Amino acid sequence: MECIITIELGTNAVRIFAFDLSGNIIGSMKGSYPTFHTEPDYSEQDPEQIFITMLYVLKNLLTEKIHPQKYKVVSICFSASMHSVLAIDDHGVPLGNVITWADNRGKVEAQELKKSGLGKILYDNTGTPIHPMSPLVKITWMKNHDQERFNQTYKFLSIKSYIIQQLTGEYFIDYSLASATGLLNIQTIQWEPEALAYAGITADKLPELAPVFHSPGKLRKEYQKSLKLSSSTKLILGSSDGCMATLGAGVWSDGKATITIEDSGAVRVVGKEVLRDEKQRFFNYLLTENCYVSGGPTNNGGVVFDWFAKQFGDFRIPYEIEYTMDNLVNEASKVAVGSDGLLFLPYLLGERAPIWNANARGSYFGLNIKHERQHFIRATIEGILYEIYSIGKTLEEHRSIKTLSVNGSFASIPFCTQMIADMYNKPVTVNKHSDSASRGSFLMSATDMGKYATLEEASRTVALTDTYTADPGHHQTYQKYFDVFERLTNKLADEFEAIANLQQKH
Repeated sequence: MECIITIELGTNAVRIFAFDLSGNIIGSMKGSYPTFHTEPDYSEQDPEQIFITMLYVLKNLLTEKIHPQKYKVVSICFSASMHSVLAIDDHGVPLGNVITWADNRGKVEAQELKKSGLGKILYDNTGTPIHPMSPLVKITWMKNHDQERFNQTYKFLSIKSYIIQQLTGEYFIDYSLASATGLLNIQTIQWEPEALAYAGITADKLPELAPVFHSPGKLRKEYQKSLKLSSSTKLILGSSDGCMATLGAGVWSDGKATITIEDSGAVRVVGKEVLRDEKQRFFNYLLTENCYVSGGPTNNGGVVFDWFAKQFGDFRIPYEIEYTMDNLVNEASKVAVGSDGLLFLPYLLGERAPIWNANARGSYFGLNIKHERQHFIRATIEGILYEIYSIGKTLEEHRSIKTLSVNGSFASIPFCTQMIADMYNKPVTVNKHSDSASRGSFLMSATDMGKYATLEEASRTVALTDTYTADPGHHQTYQKYFDVFERLTNKLADEFEAIANLQQKH
């Protein structure tokens, strides 16, 4: 018997799945790792801890689920969160921590570049909005503020490129993940000369570009031995978690969009052409030739509800965050739509689409003497989803969206899924498997093996189960509150900047 392994290097956890060749899940395991916020705008992780966690989880899955059932692993396909930057020396040793997508330290560089003529050229050429999330901006910040590390750097890698280099000894990045760096020209599929010049680097400071189906090489012999894997096990570069989640959600035709909410979130569509937006509000990431995944990301998805649960949850069972969150959702369901006038701006980590404001901050608004704990819970969930709705609403200025598919651990909570349907006033389907990124990686591996002729054909095999239909009355109520939410977000732009500046001074 043969099987496919998928490895998803997520923001706060690695998720590893094993599929048989029919797409059935044989087993899965997860391992978490922390993010360090040593300064208000800093978000970093330990790359060696991520690698060790990945190895530990992979070995356990193989030892407990795969080898006892006599499965042969024919391929391992990778996906990863976007926009990470890790500086390494010429021995492959990290020069400090990996900087994650949520890091906002380069916001001054981003603001200056976005206002310039070069910023518009780079957005048009790379498809990546000018924002501190972008590796282009992160590397530029390092050049300006951490010159010693910048000068010592042999290569700037994504976390996935680092993991693959550790496993194979080779430096590669797939076109898809590279298209999220702000450094790749998505028309020529080469590193963009003007972006490189702005960052102060040359192409040899970056890993080699390759298609998503590319095999970066064989596992090093020591890992073949310790993991008990054959030298014939094929490694596949794969793509970003966002593109994989879109593929795994079966979203591959006009009129469809997918919503993913894990720690962060996004609303995405697939098309054969780049989505052009004069206000530079959307990303356009290349998956394969003439196939673009376009949309907008939010910083503030499940991570915000996780924050709320840790601060205000009732931990009757110590350390059981999922139990606590289930209880919070149950409490929220007892409150009427609109939380009796309590609104929450969920910008705890600044924000990307559609406002692209790294200084944005969270706040509760409309509080009165009758509001209780349960109102805060529901308002928090509504605020996270208002932000998701604002991305989709903006996306509809360019693309028709008739149906939505949701995936991710937060989006797939029935209470939240119904809320999404009501806000959008559209039918919402849920994947049979909530972890769409892993499903997308399986479909990519199966296509590489010849099981499917194309990724489009593979996407049509995705099973969608439950469908949620909108309540028109709830939609009207949400529209009224969303109008206030949107006005508040825009009106507070100056105050966001002022409070951010005060933090910097202290």
